[in-house]
Parts: sequence; structure tokens; C-alpha cells
Amino acid sequence: MTTPPTILLVEDDGALRTLTARALRQSGFNVLTAATGAEMWVTLREATVHLVVLDIMLPGTSGFDLFRRLRRESDVPIIFVSARGSEEDRVLGLELGADDYLAKPFSTRELAARVSAVLRRGGGLDSASEPAADARGQDMIHFDGWQVSMARRELRAPGGAIVDLTGAEFDLLSTFLGYPQRVLGRERLMELSRSRIGDSSDRSIDVLVSRLRRKLQAEGGESPIVTVRGVGYMFKAEVTRA
Repeated sequence: MTTPPTILLVEDDGALRTLTARALRQSGFNVLTAATGAEMWVTLREATVHLVVLDIMLPGTSGFDLFRRLRRESDVPIIFVSARGSEEDRVLGLELGADDYLAKPFSTRELAARVSAVLRRGGGLDSASEPAADARGQDMIHFDGWQVSMARRELRAPGGAIVDLTGAEFDLLSTFLGYPQRVLGRERLMELSRSRIGDSSDRSIDVLVSRLRRKLQAEGGESPIVTVRGVGYMFKAEVTRA
């Protein structure tokens, strides 16, 4: 029998923490809880955690600060939850590299669905019964010497090094690879990526494109993602599938 993924819920509101943990357990997850950043670190040292649901407004230190430290030490997926649901906060969460951002109040069913989606993207859930990430059923994709494995959700640079992408960044790259050498407006990118990226907006799409572009430029050369002024973006490289 497969062991369920372990979720660490970091939430200082006791009633909400209890309700949310109960709902996640009913959805099939093993759930650990923490009320403060200090409790979070203790739990992370003592247990194997597959995903962290992190409240931004915590006593003593902000969830953003905890995220920055945690990301330096671990690549565990992180979903922000917060009563601060403004576009600025969502964009900041994306800029930091969060895998998702859910504004309060939220339904526990939606949270469970987003947890499942993030774990599935990162390989934390068995996806054997899920549709292939590429609807065409072709796993390996190549462009400009880069290699993408859709099954492993892995990007390799021309030199062979694996490039670390967040779930949202990989999903955006997948969208571009599905429409190479075609101009995609921001609204179209949001439409294609909404179910995977979550609360999308022009700014959040721009932030994700900027992050992905920087990572594709890190190995030298120019990014295959170009800006089409006043319209959107285009993935200019030739894409081949094997």
C-alpha cells in the first residue's frame, strides 16, 4: 500500500488549522501542523515532508521570510495561503518562487486540489492514471540544444545540467513548447495556464516569463522567449519531439 504524502500546514489560527488539517486528511494526505515558524523548523528536522502549506501572516516572522530561508535549504514545494490576496502579494509570492498562492477565505476542497496538482507536478503523487503531461503523448522535447522530459518534468541545459524550475515555471514552459513560433497574448497565456498556475494576471504572467527567461539565459546565449511589443510573447526556437 502506497504511503500518503505528508503535508506540513503552518497556520497560527487554531480553529482554521484544525479545520484545514482535518479536510486534508479526509482527502488522503498525512498532515502535520505548526503554529509558528519555530515549530515549522522543528517538524522539518524530525519528519519527511513532501509539501508545505505556509500562512504568510505568522507571529514573530512573516511567511515570506520563512520561505526565503526554507528555499535556501530545501526544494520542498510550498503553497502560500494568506488573507492578503492582492495582486501585489500574489506577484511577490511568484517572484519568490512559490508553487502556488491561495487567498483566504478558501474552500478546503480547492486547497486539497491545489496540493494534489503541485505534488503531481513534482512527482509526489502517483500519476500513472493521469493523462500524459503532453497531450500528444510525446515525452522528449528539444530546442536549441535544450532537452525537456515531460514525464519527469525535467529541463536539461545544453551542457547536460538539470535546471531547477518551479511547477508554475515548468507549466509555462510546457505551454510555450506546445505553441512554438507563435505569438501568444497575455490573455491567451492565462487561458492556457490558468488551471495550473492559479490566480493569473498580466503581472503574474510577466513575472513568470521573466523568471523562466532568466533561467534559460543562465547557460549563456539569449532566451528563446521574445517579447512582442503590445501583444505578448513568442517562443522563437524550433521545437522537435521524440
